[in-house]
Amino acid sequence: MHVRELKKPGGLREAEQARRSPLLLLDIDGVISLFGFPAQHPPAGRFHAIEGLPHFISGAAAPLIARLAGAFDLAWASGWEDRANDHLPHLLGLPGPLPFLRFTRGSGAGSSMRAHWKLAAVDAYAGDRALAWVDDAFDRSCEQWASDRAAPTLLVATEPAVGLTEAHAERLLAWAGGD
Repeated sequence: MHVRELKKPGGLREAEQARRSPLLLLDIDGVISLFGFPAQHPPAGRFHAIEGLPHFISGAAAPLIARLAGAFDLAWASGWEDRANDHLPHLLGLPGPLPFLRFTRGSGAGSSMRAHWKLAAVDAYAGDRALAWVDDAFDRSCEQWASDRAAPTLLVATEPAVGLTEAHAERLLAWAGGD
């Protein structure tokens, strides 16, 4: 498990942040839809056909996300974009659709062509809000962007064969002050 804490909620805008829950941006592939695990020892979960493709949906993700929803405003930060709401709320037992980010491939934060492909959309969506982002594919540009943000920011890296874990959820809840 890799958890990189960049800033904690608090500071000059503490009262403003206390009025709004922090954002929790969730990737899907490598966080909820797992891959790369040994076939003879799969994690808890099961395969589902989603748009004609097999996805192994973690059995641990649903209750963890339900707990996190009490402390965060959730949104999908995945290449699935709006299609996430066609499948995952039902499979995970989430109430209704979640907000989702739209991505422009090949773009990143600022003018750097070396930035992670999700950064421009994440930055625009997050604005000045406290943000935790769970993904399996952070790179240095994500860490630099997060450390440069004025708002509290937490990056939580998952292993694609394991996905979101109890330890990740505990860390997220402690960071948000929600547990």
